[in-house]
Amino acid sequence: MAFMTIDPKKLETNFFQAIDDQWMLITAGNEEKLNTMTASWGGIGILWNKNVTYTFIRESRYTREFVDNNEYFSLSFFGSDMMKALSFCGSHSGRDVDKIKETGLVPLYNAPAPYFEQAELVLVCKKLYCQKIEKDCILDPAITEKCYPKGDWHYTYIGEIVKAMKKI
Repeated sequence: MAFMTIDPKKLETNFFQAIDDQWMLITAGNEEKLNTMTASWGGIGILWNKNVTYTFIRESRYTREFVDNNEYFSLSFFGSDMMKALSFCGSHSGRDVDKIKETGLVPLYNAPAPYFEQAELVLVCKKLYCQKIEKDCILDPAITEKCYPKGDWHYTYIGEIVKAMKKI
């Protein structure tokens, strides 16, 4: 199946449902080496007069190295039939296992960042901003207790959506 480019402002996706219930894959790299990870935190909006995504990657995640070392990353959204693959990608490190081989995901490289043939929607993003979440900036102590009991902080990445593609 092919993808068509779509204006991000015309997306009809419920991103609350897509990110929280169906998850997404954050992917960066190139044809020689890439990595992907499952994420269930993030969002879409407008910032600095641009269509943006914001995603969060823990300090310890291997994918963070790929996002840090590349100008672009992709967010791939799938149907519910891919939950097993996304679960695998979220529970295994690319340092230890070839997630692409193990899940049968098919990477595509015809955009500034790799994405997957099985995706229903892809957002290709150019990095605009990155910052580590700081404990002292979290105003609700319950968040620190629940989400960061081991101090494994996230980095926030804001990316400009440079290409949105929908499966046709």
